[in-house]
Amino acid sequence: MPTAQVNGITLYYEVHGAGEPLLLIGGLGGDITLFAGIIAWLARRYQVVAFDNRGSGRSSKPDIPYTIAMMADDAAGLMEALSIERAHIMGVSMGGRIALESALAHPGQVGKLVLVSTSAAGRGKVTMSWPMRLLLPLTWLGLLRGKYPQPRYAHQRQREASVRYDASGRLGLIQAPTLILHGRRDRSMPLELAGRMHAGIAGSQMEVFRGGHMFFLLSEREAFLGQVDRFLAG
Repeated sequence: MPTAQVNGITLYYEVHGAGEPLLLIGGLGGDITLFAGIIAWLARRYQVVAFDNRGSGRSSKPDIPYTIAMMADDAAGLMEALSIERAHIMGVSMGGRIALESALAHPGQVGKLVLVSTSAAGRGKVTMSWPMRLLLPLTWLGLLRGKYPQPRYAHQRQREASVRYDASGRLGLIQAPTLILHGRRDRSMPLELAGRMHAGIAGSQMEVFRGGHMFFLLSEREAFLGQVDRFLAG
C-alpha cells in the first residue's frame, strides 16, 4: 500500500499513467475510489497523483482541528516525498479550496490550476443538496458504507476546516493559469460564489455546466474531462 509520511501523518496515495504530473485533490468526506473513472481517463495523458486527504480513506485521521492550509501543506509534502517539483493541480469541492491554498502558499509547485465545484470562502455553514442530506446520515448509521467509510468525527473536522476557509482577499496573488468549472444548479456551492472567485483571479477562465455539485461524475462527465484536457494541453 503506497503511503508517505507527511506533516506527522500517513497519506495514502496512488500514481497512475505517465506524462506531466497532475495532482488530484478530492473533497469533503470522499476518498480516491470516488474518482477511479476520472483518474483512469486522465492517466492516458498525465501522470496522475491522487491521495486521500487527512481524515478520509486510507490516510491518517487525527482527531485534532484541521485547516485548509494544513491540508495544502499535506499536498505539498506529498509532492516533495515523491520528488515532484511542479505539477498541475485539480481540486474538487473542499479539494478546490486546498488547491487554491496550494497556489497561494506553494506557488512554485503549481503549474496550472483547475478548480471544480468550489469557492474561495466558506459560508458559515455547509449547505447540502437533498441526496447528500439523505446519504450522509445513512453512512453514519452504518446502513450505507463505502469501501473506506469515514468516521463521523473526521468528517466534522474536514467540514469545519472548509467552512472556516477564506481566501477571497488573496485571489489577486494567484499567478497560476486557472480554470474554474462549476455546475449551474450547485446548491452546496452556489454559482454566484464561483463567479466571485473567477472575478478575483486575474486571467482565469470559467465554464458552467448544466448539473449540480457532482456534475463531473454524472451526465456532464465527458464534457468536463474535455474541458480539463484542452486547458491543461493548451
